[in-house]
Amino acid sequence: MLITVDACAAQHQGDRKEQQDRLAILPHVHQRGVALAVVADGMGGHAGGALAAEQVVHTAKMSFECFSPTAEMARILLENSMLEAHLMIKASRFINEKDPHSTAVMLLLQPGKATWAHCGDSRLYRFRDGEPIFRSVDHSYVEHLIATGRLAPEEALAHPNRNVLLTSLGGKDDPRFDFGEARDLTGGDSFVMCSDGLWAYFEDAEMGRIVAGNSARRASEILVDAARARAGGGGDNLSLVIVKLNEARPAVAAPANGRRPAAGV
Repeated sequence: MLITVDACAAQHQGDRKEQQDRLAILPHVHQRGVALAVVADGMGGHAGGALAAEQVVHTAKMSFECFSPTAEMARILLENSMLEAHLMIKASRFINEKDPHSTAVMLLLQPGKATWAHCGDSRLYRFRDGEPIFRSVDHSYVEHLIATGRLAPEEALAHPNRNVLLTSLGGKDDPRFDFGEARDLTGGDSFVMCSDGLWAYFEDAEMGRIVAGNSARRASEILVDAARARAGGGGDNLSLVIVKLNEARPAVAAPANGRRPAAGV
């Protein structure tokens, strides 16, 4: 089966004074069919969040340019990219006297395979024909409460500590990463990577329907517009990357005489 990729990246500053999110979709410079997508959410409560998110994208780009798909493991690329970003963000404190932090989610696409990693509460969703089949678990206090049975999932967004993270890039402690991989990719699969400024306003099923029913670009527009409307003037920075895998239609062979049939024939 031949697969084509429809991808789009989108951002909105929301109602904040500064855009502290950063994102990128990076095709490999040498390997066809290999690409890396990154979303980083500079911590809004920390000075220098934009610098931290910028460092995540920059480090991922530099690592990806040296990545050899035939000789290196995808997970190692993602892990090393995040670790290096973490160290660089920590080092920047001594230069700019700020306290930068960032979340991150990365997706590496290769022919027949997708590998991802995240740190913090920037999420990755996987859908098949619009149906949710995977969502990353936030490294947050409310997710810890949910996992231990002390909070119902529907109560998470209203919890007073919903923005408290248990790990991030640039923090004092070593960051925590979670990884995932899919080797059963097919037409109709899609991935959404986004910051909390977007996912806070959508149920998984609604997001999946919007992505399945539209091009990546149109789905991005719909999701951003809906998030802005639902924020009611109090929205955070929001960023998202949508990657849709579509089954390629086989080319129609021309007749042997080189002529195409007339319309209606």
